[in-house]
Amino acid sequence: MRASTRIASVLTGLTLAVGGVAFTAPAAGAAPADVTACINQVERELHGGEATDSVRMACYVGLTGDQQHCVTGLTAGGVTNGTAVTACRVAPE
Repeated sequence: MRASTRIASVLTGLTLAVGGVAFTAPAAGAAPADVTACINQVERELHGGEATDSVRMACYVGLTGDQQHCVTGLTAGGVTNGTAVTACRVAPE
């Protein structure tokens, strides 16, 4: 393979990779805000306490739309049922 062909191939690959990252970045940026709303709801119940990893994972599950598993995960982590339902409801918004 000639050097000019190889360089062109590498540049094309880099362009596609960077373009793909730029294309997916806005979608990735939207998810944490939704998970944050769920986590903040739980932390309000904890009166400023830090959410555990299990709470963060349950909120992420809620972000996917699986409300039942989100509530189950939060209540297993010590969150009251009412707060869990509210937090999981705001996750996918």
